[in-house]
Amino acid sequence: MGSFIIVLCYLSCLNHEMSGENLATNLNTETEKNPPIVNEKTKSKISNRVDINNLMSKVREQERKERKENLIFFSLISSVILITGIIASL
Repeated sequence: MGSFIIVLCYLSCLNHEMSGENLATNLNTETEKNPPIVNEKTKSKISNRVDINNLMSKVREQERKERKENLIFFSLISSVILITGIIASL
């Protein structure tokens, strides 16, 4: 019963981490870091150039984070199965 509660808590934490709220927050902070440049003569907004190296590093970081989450999830599931098997064999 205790392991079931732990699994539910872990899954709710994963759900919070993967929710759209965090993504929206990240987008807002990126916009605040790099505000668009305003041309004084034409009063039009000119967006900053995007550096491909920054984009690639963000993608790599996100992939590492996803791999880590998947590893934790599968290890948790396998440990629950193992503990259930041990309890069932007693």
